Amino acid sequence: MVRIKDRFTMRDRRLVALITVFTALNATFDSLPGIPQLISGVWYSWIFIMEPLTGLVLPPYAAYISTLLGVIVGHNVYQRGEYELLFALGAPLGAAVYSLLKNGKYRTVLLYYALSLLSYFATPVSWDLPLWGMWNTYIAFIIILVLSFLPEKRIYVEILSRKRIIYALNAYLCLESDILFRIFLFIPCGTYSSLYSFSIETLRIIWLAGAMVTPAQVLIATLFTFMLAPYVSRVLGELGLELEA
Repeated sequence: MVRIKDRFTMRDRRLVALITVFTALNATFDSLPGIPQLISGVWYSWIFIMEPLTGLVLPPYAAYISTLLGVIVGHNVYQRGEYELLFALGAPLGAAVYSLLKNGKYRTVLLYYALSLLSYFATPVSWDLPLWGMWNTYIAFIIILVLSFLPEKRIYVEILSRKRIIYALNAYLCLESDILFRIFLFIPCGTYSSLYSFSIETLRIIWLAGAMVTPAQVLIATLFTFMLAPYVSRVLGELGLELEA
């Protein structure tokens, strides 16, 4: 009994240590000004770089907590739009989604995608916005739909043959989950009007700009994960710091 207790204590210590490290990393990246945008944008800092790696290392709840603490600190260091902290809650969600994907919870993530897109298209104002403006999100939805209904989740790993591509795919899907949360706040929840007082014409401009800027940011983070995730996973394994979900 003592050995089992000690083992759990060691795991808890490792978890707290990793949460602390990734909170600091998230706070650092969230404190750095990002790509200039029209307003306080989807990601107005570099927090999106850290979402996949946080989810790769930590279990879902720990990834959420670590990223949440990071954006709270980061938004106080680098203050931006008045309401941006509300939208920044998508970052912890994105990190948690990566952790779910890492553990094969594709259908859970698919349900989130489906409900988010349904709520968007059920909002009348969305009918006045360019349909293709969310093209990157539609591609992500198709990918998660396919992965959710493969007869064996390991098949696509064998087909793609390299874990790097799996890391990158999961990064892409987790970042689009973050975007969907922010869109949900912006359109279905009506903050575009209640908080920002945007007209339909302004929304169209934002959607057109987002169709170019947001995919570029997703591409940067996906490539970053593609290059770095294998080394992070290997180092954690060598140090005995890998955690089960």
